[in-house]
Amino acid sequence: MEKHLLEIQQEVEILTQKLSDLKKEIAKVIIGQDETLEHLLITFLAGGHALLEGVPGLAKTLMIKTLAQAIDLNFKRIQFTPDLMPSDIIGTEILEEDHTTGKKFFEFNKGPIFANIILADEINRTPPKTQAALLEAMQEFEVTYSGKTYELDRPFFILATQNPIEQSGTFPLPEAQQDRFLLYIKIGYPTASEENHILKNTTGSKKEKVNKILTGEEIIRLQELVREVPISDELIAFVSNVVRASRPETTSSNYVKEWVSWGAGPRAGQAMILTAKARALQQGRISVTLDDIKHVAFPVLRHRILVNFKAEAEGIVPDDITAQILKNTIFS
Repeated sequence: MEKHLLEIQQEVEILTQKLSDLKKEIAKVIIGQDETLEHLLITFLAGGHALLEGVPGLAKTLMIKTLAQAIDLNFKRIQFTPDLMPSDIIGTEILEEDHTTGKKFFEFNKGPIFANIILADEINRTPPKTQAALLEAMQEFEVTYSGKTYELDRPFFILATQNPIEQSGTFPLPEAQQDRFLLYIKIGYPTASEENHILKNTTGSKKEKVNKILTGEEIIRLQELVREVPISDELIAFVSNVVRASRPETTSSNYVKEWVSWGAGPRAGQAMILTAKARALQQGRISVTLDDIKHVAFPVLRHRILVNFKAEAEGIVPDDITAQILKNTIFS
């Protein structure tokens, strides 16, 4: 057992050094946004998908494109618009002709979803019917068309961006769609020094070249290592208590009962444990701490706790609920 852990530790050290190099490559183009990048890498390590929200102009798209450039994987960008159809994402059958026999047949023409990294840009600018075209791919890593199932290449990530819902011309993502995203990452404005740096570096003629650091095989191995990271029964119980405390039906908190319509489901607990393991591995550790759990709780629960109308009127958001739950949940 000790030998096995030692071998894992050595492998983790090599791969976490590559993650450090990956961050340096991205930093050539992206200034600041350290926490956002950390959460994106956690998403990759845990094998999930991420939803990034922020007002236009905060480099959401540029960050994902830069990340894709630094990883040796097939990358596709889908620009979501109100007239986008599901077939524009999944693909469609086209009528072909065999020039030898003259027979005609239908052949499936694969859409942009058949790539390793998908940038779903401004996902909330397209109607729910088209948004739903991603559901099977995100959960099952496959696509079904005309009764046939096509497997997607692994690793497979969907990194979606959206503008805040109060922006004009947007459609809210259905709860089932949101739940498929491992993390819901909110991006804020840069600091004054970061903004000065951005203005200086992006208005000249110099363009930084981003080198490829990680391969698909290395990412798959990192995902395997994440699942091998041990977590104590006490921390698992803590996660379970946090998730159950978010539900009005099972909580003892009057705060939650007053402000929450629906709490998080079991998938939230799974996401919290996996992303906590990924954070530990990213930092070169092979054990999960309470701090790891608390750090990932906010992006994990942000889209899985539905506050009621009264809470919205009072300006109470899911992060407020999560903070209160973490404060009141005892770790033992």
